[in-house]
Amino acid sequence: MAYLQICIVALVLGSTVASAQQQRPNFRVGPGHPPSQRHLPPRTRDPVREAAEAIKRKEVEEYESSAECPEPNGFYPDSKQCDKYYACLDGVPTERLCPDGMVFNDYSPIEEKCDLPYNIDCSQRSKLQTPQPSQHCPRKNGYFGHEKPGICDKFYYCVDGQFNMITCPVGLVFNPKTGICTWPDEVGVTGCKSEDIFEFSCPKVNETVAVTHPRYADPDDCQFFYVCVNGEIPRRNGCKLGQVFDEQKETCDWARKVPDCADWYKDRLTDAELDELENPKPKSTTTKRPPRVRGSSRRKPKPKVVKEEDEEAVEE
Repeated sequence: MAYLQICIVALVLGSTVASAQQQRPNFRVGPGHPPSQRHLPPRTRDPVREAAEAIKRKEVEEYESSAECPEPNGFYPDSKQCDKYYACLDGVPTERLCPDGMVFNDYSPIEEKCDLPYNIDCSQRSKLQTPQPSQHCPRKNGYFGHEKPGICDKFYYCVDGQFNMITCPVGLVFNPKTGICTWPDEVGVTGCKSEDIFEFSCPKVNETVAVTHPRYADPDDCQFFYVCVNGEIPRRNGCKLGQVFDEQKETCDWARKVPDCADWYKDRLTDAELDELENPKPKSTTTKRPPRVRGSSRRKPKPKVVKEEDEEAVEE
């Protein structure tokens, strides 16, 4: 009787599985796949993610922008003060300030960045926080010209109120508009223009000569000369060490070849040093390594191998 019941149950299960396979071909049973386990096909859509994105889009569409937060999230500049900005999170602004001397970089709302004012246009929001000055630093950060009028080639680089003085190359002056050294005629600062820096005026020439940017020797220094841009604006340039400006050829040459300046380096360089500058020795392409000095060996001595002939001789 029990055996008959088992057979009936097996027939019923077999018919059920067969009908399930006909209705759902992807429904698998057998070893490792119990009847209750279903293997669903991979999803082409994620309803949970789509619902979250839909809610976010709805919030953005319904968001009412403000002066501080044009968008619900991001970093946005203040409309009047260049070093003030707002960190917006879900439409709630938090006011923030850049370090003194720096301004907010508003190029991208996803980046929180402060920069030097030379790189940012603050013409429409020119207000700044109250300065925090220290020695040689009108503000805690930035590049600042020398305090004394007429000292144009020196400036200060300030970081957190600590200064470092920098000197421009010869012929250049500090430009407070760009924070770098430039030609005096590009600065436009009283006391630092070309006529203030150089005791030299470009001679009047016709247009044909002016377009060639003529050169003139510095009357006080054989190593330097003036280039008159468009025949009007003087810019001071120099020859490399050991050379002087040849006014006849309008170019730099070795001092011994220019009679008027042959002794220019007499008190600074010897004849041997001048000759070495003019005729530098070729650099050796191969260098000999010093001989290796061997110390005592650290390796253990190998055991001495005794040959058969030696062994026989010992036995005898």
